[in-house]
Amino acid sequence: MRSLDEQLLRLARTRGHTASLERAVAGFSRIGEHGGVWVAIGAAGQALDGPRRTRWRRATTTVAAASVLNTAIKLLVRRRRPELAGLPALTATPTRLSFPSAHACTSFAGARCYSRLGLPAVPLYALAGSLSASRVYLGVHYPSDVLAGALLGTVLAARACGEARPSRGASR
Repeated sequence: MRSLDEQLLRLARTRGHTASLERAVAGFSRIGEHGGVWVAIGAAGQALDGPRRTRWRRATTTVAAASVLNTAIKLLVRRRRPELAGLPALTATPTRLSFPSAHACTSFAGARCYSRLGLPAVPLYALAGSLSASRVYLGVHYPSDVLAGALLGTVLAARACGEARPSRGASR
C-alpha cells in the first residue's frame, strides 16, 4: 500500500486541476523561489520603516538564513522529488531534492518574523500556506516536505525574531 504521503500527493495532483489553474498556480509559486517575495517584503520594510530598520534587517536576514539552512538539510537528507506515474511535475525546480520544502521554510519564517514587526498575521500566513500548498499541487513536494519546511522556518524565526509580538505601547 502506498504511503499516506504519496496518497495525499496523488490526491492533490488529481483534484481541482485545469490547464489555466495549473498555469496560474505555477506563476504564483514562482514568487516564492529562493524566498523572493519574503525578501522583497523585508526590503520594503527596511526602506519604509526607518525607526525599525535594524529589526527589519534581522527579519530579512532570517528569511535568507532559512533558505540557506534548508538547502544544507536537503543536501544531507537527499530525498528525491516525487515521481508519480502519469503525473509529471507541473513546474521546474532548481534541484532534484525535495526535503524539506524551501518555499515552506522561507514562507513561514517570513510570516513569523514580519508579523512580529506588526504586519497583519492572517494575510502573511495565508500567503505562506498558499505558497507551501502550491508545491504539492504542482507535484514537486510531498506533503511531509512542506510540513517539515514550515516547522523549520517557524522554529528558526521564533528564535531569531522573538516569541511575542510587541505590544502597541512598546518602544520600537
